[in-house]
Amino acid sequence: MTSFPALGIALPPPDRAALLLDLDGTLLDIAPTPEAVVVPPDLPPSLLVLRACLGEALAVVTGRPLPQIDALLPGIPTAVAGEHGAAVRHSIGGAIERAVLPTVPKTWLDRAASLAAAHPGALVETKDRGFVVHYRQAPTAGPALQAALAALIDADPSFALHPALMAWEVRPHGVDKGTAVTALMARPPFAGRLPIFIGDDTTDEDGMRVARELGGVGLRVADVFGDAAGVRAWLAAAARALS
Repeated sequence: MTSFPALGIALPPPDRAALLLDLDGTLLDIAPTPEAVVVPPDLPPSLLVLRACLGEALAVVTGRPLPQIDALLPGIPTAVAGEHGAAVRHSIGGAIERAVLPTVPKTWLDRAASLAAAHPGALVETKDRGFVVHYRQAPTAGPALQAALAALIDADPSFALHPALMAWEVRPHGVDKGTAVTALMARPPFAGRLPIFIGDDTTDEDGMRVARELGGVGLRVADVFGDAAGVRAWLAAAARALS
């Protein structure tokens, strides 16, 4: 039986595997702003071959909203989980299942905008049920932003502050990439397979953990592939091997 290219770690056989992939920092190189990411032209063909070889069991699990995933990878992953599992679509063109979650107060968004303005280079990314303050272009602002955002949400236990790669994210309790993996793996074509979850930062740890609990593997980009280019190279090699 053809197997995945070696990674120095045991992987499920392709006929029993499901591939669940983070987006930024895993499939795509990190960019100065979320809108500036670039999809390398060789990535979609690799993903399409792998989707077919894995019995359609290919998903993207990301913090981005679903419309952004569709714009970046139109019609490519069978299933997508956006906003850390707050919105899940189990099939191409299928209905979107949205978790019942509180909406972030507008006063918080206004405060986040003020914080970003006070730290030139910082920017706010809004989502349906939360927001992210990125400080990649204001690298010394991290601690001050953390303190201000923690104080902002302190009075509302339904929200939490999460670290991300050069960013702080405010989102409701109740969903994460672990709950997203659980939801995806419960439905065809993923059900009965073993998940291979690949992610790059702390927001992906829940997805890695659940993948392992389900008998699969969770792989951190820096430890196994080096960077997103390394992930893409492995995916291309896997597509060649399995096809």
